[in-house]
Amino acid sequence: METQYSNEQLFRILIEEGFSKGDVTVFDKHSSQDFVEHQYGFNPPNVESVKKAIHSLHTAFSDFSMVIEDLVVYDDKVWGRMTTRGIQKGQFGPMPPTGKKIEITVIDIMRFKEGRLIEHWGVPDRLAAMEQLGMKPPPKLIMKLMNLFR
Repeated sequence: METQYSNEQLFRILIEEGFSKGDVTVFDKHSSQDFVEHQYGFNPPNVESVKKAIHSLHTAFSDFSMVIEDLVVYDDKVWGRMTTRGIQKGQFGPMPPTGKKIEITVIDIMRFKEGRLIEHWGVPDRLAAMEQLGMKPPPKLIMKLMNLFR
């Protein structure tokens, strides 16, 4: 008989075991067949893409980790603020290995249905990661972006 976990416990398992330790089998165990990933860049937006992303993070960052700093549970959703750390030892997108450390904030929202993960929204601070790895956007781009908010 399978143990029933609370939504908070499932969130912790998926973050701590799945994302932080790289055990992607927890997504097979605890995700619905109808799971949808809403984070930008995941195509197709399914569990296999999430598992592939986790593998890529652990390949790029030798000591990749996520630490849960805050959690909010409401109805069928759990919101978490995590601190993510790692040292880039492998290819990360267009960036060859730099040996640089990153420490960024990640916001994750997970929705559960009948004891399984059904939706996920991940919001990593990609700009902070890019800057810490030495990928600074060109100043003209920054100025154009700032003008959008005026």
